[in-house]
Amino acid sequence: MLKASECYKIIEEEISSIIFNEEPAGLYNPIRYILSIGGKRVRPCLTLLANNLFQDDYSPAIFPALATEIFHNFTLLHDDIMDNAATRRNKQTVHTKWNPNAAILSGDAMMIFAYDVLGKTAPDVFPKIFSLFNKTALEVCEGQQYDMEFEQRSDVTIQEYLEMIRLKTAVLLAASLAIGAIAAHASTAAIDQLYQFGLYTGLAFQLQDDYLDVFAAPDEFGKNIGGDILANKKTYLMISALNAGKPELVKKLNQWIDKKEFIPEKKIAAVTNIYRELEVEKKTKMLSDDYFNQGLEFLEKINVPKARKKELREFVFQLMTRAR
Repeated sequence: MLKASECYKIIEEEISSIIFNEEPAGLYNPIRYILSIGGKRVRPCLTLLANNLFQDDYSPAIFPALATEIFHNFTLLHDDIMDNAATRRNKQTVHTKWNPNAAILSGDAMMIFAYDVLGKTAPDVFPKIFSLFNKTALEVCEGQQYDMEFEQRSDVTIQEYLEMIRLKTAVLLAASLAIGAIAAHASTAAIDQLYQFGLYTGLAFQLQDDYLDVFAAPDEFGKNIGGDILANKKTYLMISALNAGKPELVKKLNQWIDKKEFIPEKKIAAVTNIYRELEVEKKTKMLSDDYFNQGLEFLEKINVPKARKKELREFVFQLMTRAR
């Protein structure tokens, strides 16, 4: 059986073996850069581990796994422009190292390349994988659009937020798992159970990510702390704070949201203190844990020996315990 610790090495070796054209360098160097600066390779590892639940030979899942990782990194190039993010994985984002136009075009090329890699999937499972990949890619774009729209709204509800992160984050994790199962010719029930496992785990993961954006140490998180606060992103923390029923603190929070000129460090500190006073960090952790446990219930339902689930279970546990 494939060990979780081996997945990262396998994916890194596969990515390093990809040969891009040398010219034009302005198109391909940003792609090489974003793929070389690390990351946990969560999505392709999930694909390999899901495939390995049903068979020892994980090779049929390699190309779909690579495609999901390339697609994910393409979204980061564009997301970082929209979020005006300066760092990613403790490195400069592509649009700051080069420029926004380079990031847009290199991202476009990465999306095309992701489909090219996906096209190398075994013909007997390709149609089903291709259909899910397409559906997921569109949903990710929908989630990003909602995320941007929410920045301009003051009435975003918790349910709207949860639907946004389902689309933006959770569906790609869910699809990564389901694609691995499809490549292994797993049953329809098992594919759906893995998808649901990924969906709930993805919700938990994004809630934790929102929490860490405020409360983690920068060297643990891989990007600057407080970015969501500066961008007035309607995260679970902010929405919960705005609906906490504490008028004085809500008024202070709205004042910081409405300010056009401010010292970034002061805004981050002030909003973080409001969150602490309202104990929204505890609510965020509790909801994240609840979703994670619901996801594990779906993993337990999959009809394979318990021992085969060990590596996948340990992998997701490591993701959920980072910096806690």
